Amino acid sequence: MAATPLDSAWEWLITNFSEFQLATVVTFVLHESVFFLSGFPSLLFERLGLFAKYKIQKKSNTSAYQNRCVMRLILYHVCVNLPVMIFSYPAFKFMGLRSSLPLPHWTVIVSQVLFYFILEDFIFYWGHRALHTKWLYKHVHSVHHEYATPFGLTSEYAHPAEILFLGFATVVGPALTGPHLFTLWLWMVLRVLETVEAHSGYHFPWSPSNFLPLYGGSDFHDYHHRVLYTKSGNYASTFVYMDWLFGTDKGYRKTKAIEGEEGKHL
Repeated sequence: MAATPLDSAWEWLITNFSEFQLATVVTFVLHESVFFLSGFPSLLFERLGLFAKYKIQKKSNTSAYQNRCVMRLILYHVCVNLPVMIFSYPAFKFMGLRSSLPLPHWTVIVSQVLFYFILEDFIFYWGHRALHTKWLYKHVHSVHHEYATPFGLTSEYAHPAEILFLGFATVVGPALTGPHLFTLWLWMVLRVLETVEAHSGYHFPWSPSNFLPLYGGSDFHDYHHRVLYTKSGNYASTFVYMDWLFGTDKGYRKTKAIEGEEGKHL
């Protein structure tokens, strides 16, 4: 069977880079590229006043406040994320990480990524809910909530301890399955795009939550940022069912019902 373009591209990667380089430095570069390219649009929309009718909150961050977020993100990513990627490589290798050809069958990739999303959402819910207890919120999670009006890049703006704490939810699935590096990259890209969209501050007609059942998205998570931390709810990262099952979305549902009634009388 002739090699596909994807197989050829992957062969070039594994020929020109060691697995350690691919799993650490290249993974970091991929993450940074996807994160900043997907996160900057909502920052620019807010700064330039574009798509105002789709903005969830009427408030906007100042340019200085946006710039502060970007500079701290670069610091955190270089000083926290990159070292974690480097030092966790032996653990992932022990768990079965591989980068060789052939690439996994698409059914394996899809099933593993779906498993990662479900498991991450479950772990993230409980970890995030714990961060909203008084002590942890005051000393750790309040950093993330400095931006009550979020934009895409605020998704990864957090205390270093939180980066490690909630980052566990992202890596535990891959650690359990020992994935191919390609699958790990796809999971990372999709997870970054999801959290950036959830923090974008905009709800467009084409937003994923309008088409994907059980997906939370920007409107669901924006509510979490704009209310008092003891009443916010909406703790899950991707889906809505955990908050529904444990009753932590009642404030959000009530608010949406009121907004719906008000909309009928306009």
